[in-house]
Amino acid sequence: MFNAIIMPIAKVLGYIFNLLFEALSFLHIGNVAVAIVLFTIIVKLCMLPLSIKQQKLTKLNAVMSPEIKAINAKYKDKRNDQNAMMKMQEETKVYMRSMAFHRCGCIQMLIQMPILLALYQVFRFIPLYISQLKNLFIAFLKDNGGIMAVDGYADTMKQFGENIDWTNVDTAITEINKFSADKWEALRNAFPAFSDTIANSHASLEHMNTFLGINMSQEPGFGFTLAILIPILAGVTQFISVKVAQAGQNTEVDDDNPMAASMKMTMYIMPLMSAFIAISVPAGLGLYWIATAVVQTIITVFINRYYDKLGADEIVKRNVEKRNKKRAKKGLPPEKIAKNATTSTKNMSASREKAVSL
Repeated sequence: MFNAIIMPIAKVLGYIFNLLFEALSFLHIGNVAVAIVLFTIIVKLCMLPLSIKQQKLTKLNAVMSPEIKAINAKYKDKRNDQNAMMKMQEETKVYMRSMAFHRCGCIQMLIQMPILLALYQVFRFIPLYISQLKNLFIAFLKDNGGIMAVDGYADTMKQFGENIDWTNVDTAITEINKFSADKWEALRNAFPAFSDTIANSHASLEHMNTFLGINMSQEPGFGFTLAILIPILAGVTQFISVKVAQAGQNTEVDDDNPMAASMKMTMYIMPLMSAFIAISVPAGLGLYWIATAVVQTIITVFINRYYDKLGADEIVKRNVEKRNKKRAKKGLPPEKIAKNATTSTKNMSASREKAVSL
C-alpha cells in the first residue's frame, strides 16, 4: 500500500528534481546540495496554499480557544439554567462555525504527507533519480561488460557488505554511493581492469556530491568532521521551526494542561530525533531537513504576521462570508455573525485586564 501511493509520487518528483539538476548543470553549477536546497524551496512554495490554510487553522484555534474558554467560565455556575445555556450556545456558535469551516485541516495534512514521504524517498536515493549521477555508476557497473559481468563479481563485492544484493543495479548504485574514499580505492583494487573508469567516475561524483567540504552521499557519523554540522543544524533548525510555530499560536503555557505539556515535549524531542537520525543517513537527506525547516520557519513568520495584522474579528468575518457563499450555491439562507459573542468576550477580556491592573 505504501509503495503503491508513495512511489508514483516519488517518480514524478524525481523527474522534476532531475530536470532542475540538468538546468543547474547547464549553468555550470550542477551540484547535488544546491539542487536539494532549490528543489526544497520550489516544493514548499508549490505547497504554500496548503500551508496557509493549515496555519490559518492554527491561528484560529489560538484566537478562538481563549474566547470559548471565557464563555464557558462565564456560565460555569449556570449549568442548570436552560436560558443561560441557550445564551452560552449562541455566544459560542460564531466561533464554532468559524472553526467548522476549517475542518479540512486534517485533510490538508493527509495531502501533504504523501508528498513529504515521497521527497524523503527521492533524497534518500538521489543517484537513482539524477540521470547524470546514475550514468557515472553505469559506466563501470554495466557499460562494456562492466564489473558486474566479471566472474565472481558478487563474491568479490561481499567484502563491502555481506547481506547486500550486489547483482541488483539500483541496490549496487545506492550502496556504492555511500562509499568513503578508502572503499572507492578498495573497489579499484578489487577490479583492476576497470580501475581508470572507476577512478574517473569517482572524481566526477565527488565534484557533484561535495559542497563546502561535505559529501552529500555519505553519512556524517559521530566523528568530529565538518559533516557533523549537518545533524547539528538539522536539530537546531527543527527546534527553531517548532518554536516559531508554537509561538504563533499565542497560547498560554499551562503545566497542568496535557496538550501544553505535549507541545512542550514535541519542541525538544523532534529536534533531537532529527539530529540523531541525520547522523546515520546520507548528508543530503539531512540537508533536505535543514532546508525544509528554514523555509517553513520563514513561511510561518510571514503568515503569522499577516493574520496578527488582520485580527480575529476580520478572520471570523471572512470565514463566515466564504461559508455563506457555499450556502448560497446550495440555496440555503446566509448565516449571520453573532456580534454579541465577540462583544461579550471582548468585555470579559477587558474586565480581566482591568482586574489585573488593580
